[in-house]
Amino acid sequence: MSKVKTNFVCQQCGAEASKWLGRCPGCGEWNTMVEEVVPKKTESHLASLPASKPKPISTVDTAAMPRLLSGVGEFDRVLGGGIVPGALLLIGGDPGIGKSTLLLQVAAGVAEKYGPVLYTSGEESAAQIKIRAERLEKMSNNLLIFTENNLETIILQALHQKPSLVIIDSIQTMYSPEIPSAPGSVGQVRESTGKLMRFAKESGIPTAIIGHVTKDGNIAGPRLLEHMVDAVLYFEGERSYAFRVLRAIKNRFGSTSESGIFSMEEQGLAEVANPSGLLLAERPQGAPGSVVLAYMEGVRPLLIEIQALVSTTCFGMPRRMAAGFDYNRLILLMAVLEKRVGLMLANQDAYVNAVGGFKIVEPAADLPVALAIASSFRSTTIDPHTVVMGEVGLTGEVRMINRVEARINEAASLGFKRFVIPAGNLSGLKLTKKAGLDITGVASISEAMEAVFI
Repeated sequence: MSKVKTNFVCQQCGAEASKWLGRCPGCGEWNTMVEEVVPKKTESHLASLPASKPKPISTVDTAAMPRLLSGVGEFDRVLGGGIVPGALLLIGGDPGIGKSTLLLQVAAGVAEKYGPVLYTSGEESAAQIKIRAERLEKMSNNLLIFTENNLETIILQALHQKPSLVIIDSIQTMYSPEIPSAPGSVGQVRESTGKLMRFAKESGIPTAIIGHVTKDGNIAGPRLLEHMVDAVLYFEGERSYAFRVLRAIKNRFGSTSESGIFSMEEQGLAEVANPSGLLLAERPQGAPGSVVLAYMEGVRPLLIEIQALVSTTCFGMPRRMAAGFDYNRLILLMAVLEKRVGLMLANQDAYVNAVGGFKIVEPAADLPVALAIASSFRSTTIDPHTVVMGEVGLTGEVRMINRVEARINEAASLGFKRFVIPAGNLSGLKLTKKAGLDITGVASISEAMEAVFI
């Protein structure tokens, strides 16, 4: 009896080794090597495959690849205008964030316009999916529910039904009989994704895969999974907030700068047409420590309120806390305020919050955060019709940021009249003479404080 061959595969990057290693030779992570059974080699059929010939790129026909519109505008926006036939999409996100809800709405929209959609679930029963569809009011005879884990059976059903879209929920629950390992293992996830990729390309049927994420926020399984698919979408948001953000990390058919914003409602995920208006709806007027930031979510400008609270500490070591903003960046900005401006913050507790549950990652938030801290420390209010943006350096200078004109246009449409921006952005700005707008360029954080504090 022949001995079963095994190999060791990294769960993070997919690197292989003939023996167990404490540290992966590929990504350098510790304790990520797991044992996998090596499948038996089968006879090659390369000689029997039909020969394909190279052809000039100018003769490739793309007219036969119209995008499918899902009816969910924010989803289509992130993909670059719709779903491309034969595309393999990967949607990841935290458990309970709304991945299945989003794709069920997409499936219902595609089924209504283009015909049958095969929704395959390895986690939920058909009755559970129907209950969700009734709650979302997305019932359709063209929406086919298939509860199965065997990927071979799923592909055979898809070839028989010839649906306009296939949805797999989720890839971690699927298995291929050719791989003698449990569903969710590195080998199963990799082999299942590879078969789905070949199915999508050969049949021209677009396929969407739901993937679970690890505690680090990465999609479970080897990173090779993200290289195999055509688009990688992350669905993010805080459970305690209604807002959800869909981002494209990889997109072969469009930009990765787009983002879709949703609100979790009783009838499912609703598209947010004016997120800035909702984010500022409950903003207090005349409160110290409140500043409005023009933030770029991909290529879409959003207006987000930055709040800061500074108070004398009751302990020997002052506390610094940040919600939606990088903690280390907060410490850096407080050091700049103390060293370059002279604010005595060494014995002050400081708390910063980005209202709405958004995670602010771009440097344009530096100046609003610094001014919010100074406003709370001095108990001085900032004009509520002022929008602030700019990156702050260690010497106290305010550096240029991108897409300033788009930020100002978005704020002006909501009634904001005064803008404090980096001085370097004034030269290329076309809105400096626009009626009713007061745009001030500042070169340092001290100039910014003089401009906003009257």
